[in-house]
Amino acid sequence: MADKVKAVKRQGVVAVKKPVDAWQRTLAVADAIAAKLWRRYRAAMFEVYSICAMVVFVILAVIAKTWAYSAFDVKITRAVQTFHAGWFDAPMRAVTWLGFLPQGALIAAGILLLLYALGLKWEMVMTGASVLGGSALGLVLKVLIARPRPSADLVTVIKQLGDRSFPSGHVLFFTTLFGFVLFLAYTLLKHSWWRTLLLVLLLGLVGMIGPSRIYFGQHWASDVVAAYLLGSIWLALSVLVYRWGARRGVTRRS
Repeated sequence: MADKVKAVKRQGVVAVKKPVDAWQRTLAVADAIAAKLWRRYRAAMFEVYSICAMVVFVILAVIAKTWAYSAFDVKITRAVQTFHAGWFDAPMRAVTWLGFLPQGALIAAGILLLLYALGLKWEMVMTGASVLGGSALGLVLKVLIARPRPSADLVTVIKQLGDRSFPSGHVLFFTTLFGFVLFLAYTLLKHSWWRTLLLVLLLGLVGMIGPSRIYFGQHWASDVVAAYLLGSIWLALSVLVYRWGARRGVTRRS
């Protein structure tokens, strides 16, 4: 009789946990592990990209430290600023506005709160680590490189900003925040039209932020390229840490 009572209690506990477990399983990273050969290939590609990106970034950083701007920067900025159509101007204004305070911080906080509400605590932690770590790294580099912003006597500057130019903080913020959310959406969500729409939106935000900073004359093209390179490396490292934790059951324990 006692065994039957215990069995009923266990069934009740399972019944209570089942909806939650099913929801978490739907959103959790799949436990399937890629074949060893494919894992080695991906690891090799990641290493090659990281080395190449870091080399190019260091070259751009040296150039930015040595010269306030290059002829290439001026040429690219003037070319981008020749576009004045409303279909181009409006999105540029909207996307660059999102990266300033307080709206940027509010967007990041909203994403973190949403992940927490969904029970995705490890995802929340790593999203925060990705964006905060990337932004902090960018601030340190701004101080070390100390490159001045584009000058109004060279290109059109919509609004002169007081801090330094290299690398672009907007691009780092978008790449590390929306890039990591894009990874989560691609990995955790089932195939659907709204998933596809979300992926396109996130990818569009990351892709447009760089040109928008050049368009408003607040960053040189080399600032933007360097931020994309640095942001992608930091993003990739954040994904590796996330997957390491997921394989060790951090998502289930959290």
